[in-house]
Order: sequence, then C-alpha cells, then structure tokens
Amino acid sequence: MPEPTAKLVCRNVWKLFGSGAADKLSAMGGRPELSEISRAGLVSAVRDVNLDVREGEIFVIMGLSGSGKSTLVRCLSRLVEPTAGEILFNGRNLLAASDQEMIEIRRHKMGMVFQHFALLPHMTVLENVAFPLEVQGMARLDRLARAQEMVSLVGLSGREDAYPRQLSGGQQQRVGIARSLAVEPELWFLDEPFSALDPLIRREMQDEFVRLQSVLRKTIVFITHDFDEAIRLADRIAIMKDGAIVQSGTAEEIVLNPATDYVREFTQAVPKAKVVRVSSVMSKDVGLDGLSVPSRATVAEAAPLFLEGANSLRVVDEGGKPVGTLHRDDVIHLLLES
Repeated sequence: MPEPTAKLVCRNVWKLFGSGAADKLSAMGGRPELSEISRAGLVSAVRDVNLDVREGEIFVIMGLSGSGKSTLVRCLSRLVEPTAGEILFNGRNLLAASDQEMIEIRRHKMGMVFQHFALLPHMTVLENVAFPLEVQGMARLDRLARAQEMVSLVGLSGREDAYPRQLSGGQQQRVGIARSLAVEPELWFLDEPFSALDPLIRREMQDEFVRLQSVLRKTIVFITHDFDEAIRLADRIAIMKDGAIVQSGTAEEIVLNPATDYVREFTQAVPKAKVVRVSSVMSKDVGLDGLSVPSRATVAEAAPLFLEGANSLRVVDEGGKPVGTLHRDDVIHLLLES
C-alpha cells in the first residue's frame, strides 16, 4: 500500500523571541546552539523543526511544559509568526501567504481546539457550533443545519438549546470540537484539548476522539504532555525538548529504540506491551482456526484473549486476511520484559 501523501510539511522552522530575531539568526549561520541564542539576547521557543504530517493521520507532538510544542502548533497555523523556515500546506508555503489569505485558510481549511473551551456564554450550543459558519457568511438555515449535524456527531443531541454554563466540562469540550468541525477542515489542530478535564471524563473524550477519527479520517496535529494519551491516539509521535524535536516515529519505535537519554527517561515507565503491535511479535506461519486478533492491536490488547485457554491466536490484516500467528509464549516473554 502506498504511503499517504504529506498534507503539512515543516522545514527548518525557527521561532525566536527578541529584537531583530531574524537578522540575528541569519548572522549566527542559521543553526545556532542554545548558548549562542541566549548570548544574542533572544529566547528560543522553536528550533530548526522538520516534520511532515500525512493525510488522514493523527500526528502527536509532545513534551514537558516549556518544550515548545504549543508555540510550534501556533507557528504551523501562523497564529504566531515563525522567525525562519518553510511551512507547506498542500504544497503551498504558508509563510508566503498574505494576512488576508491566512484568515481565509483558517476559516475554511483549518479547525482548532484548545485546552480552554472559549465558548461564547450568551450563545446556545447550536449557536456556538454555527458561529464560524456565520463568520464565513453562510445562510442562517444552512449553517444551523450543518451545526445540528455536528452536534449529533459529538453526541449532544437534545442539548442544542443549552448554554455553556449548563454543561459539564466534557460536554463543553464536545461543543468546542463540534464547532471546529463545522467548517469541515482539511487540517485539525488540537492543543491539549482534554488536559483540563477530570481523568474519567478525559478517558471518555479520548474514546470519543478515536471514534470521530474512525468516521472522519481528518489530518490531525494533536498536542499533549501525556505519553499514555499519545499512545492511545497517535499514528506517529514527535517528542520535543528545548524547542527542538529530539525523536519522531511510532510509539513502538520510540519506546523500543529511544534516540537519546532524554527520550529513554521520558518513556521508561511505559510497559512495552502497551505499544508493541501484534504484527511485531507474531510468527509468519498462518493459523486458520481459532480466535483472531488484528495485526495493529497491541500485545496488551491481545493478551486477555489467551485467558480463554488458547495457545495461539490467528493474526488478521485490516481486510480480515490471516497474516500470521501470535503465540502465548511470545506474549508472556514480552509481558515479563515490561
């Protein structure tokens, strides 16, 4: 199967705060160390970032507080102006777009959800969801019909006439998600959207997010500081430290082959069984009978099936075709390693 095309490409992107940042960056040769940046009187937020986000994937950018992840996502949408670099959206360099062109791109092609819900308190659920369509100039009946579809999609049917103050935190975030989806964005940015929620509600919202993505197949850039959340949601992950990306890849690649001591420390508490895919552990011999498990499932997800007494499980691809066999002994070995 061919690899999906890149929807968003980020090349050598910098964001430095301070007077004359662009000129100073150029004078330092374009790739200065942190110490040089500090001596120049600048504050480094994003340093020489390169990444590509493929169409239809969830790309998670993560790191501790102050790592630069939120500044980076704002650079990607030009809510914050990068100091240098290239950001290509559908092959077009956003840094060459005018302010008015960027407004139109954000209105029609980008969706954004942030940690703080930012709902308009004097508007109902339906009116909040319809608001970006009103900004676009869509006719009232059309925008309300679209908003109703989005409200139903996020599971809030029956709450259309409620005001934000009448909703729980999880319900308010669902409204924020519905509002961002109303414009049918090609690219969806979510900056720690669930971090303000209680743990149980947060888990529910992650499940809801996975369900929505299975239906919508959006191209998503998702920011979090929580590795468990990243594992649950991501197709690929980039880990940031001091404004730079120190490693990117699948959760499995990062946990099994950390590129730096920082990444090793960041991931050391993650059980391998939670990130290793069945396809990485299975044998190539194909079993034709018995219980089946998807090749993309993690070993932790597959392990409970052995409680029914099976010594092996048939592994199937997305189309249901057998591609290998998962053996009990191999699972036990991995679980004991975790």
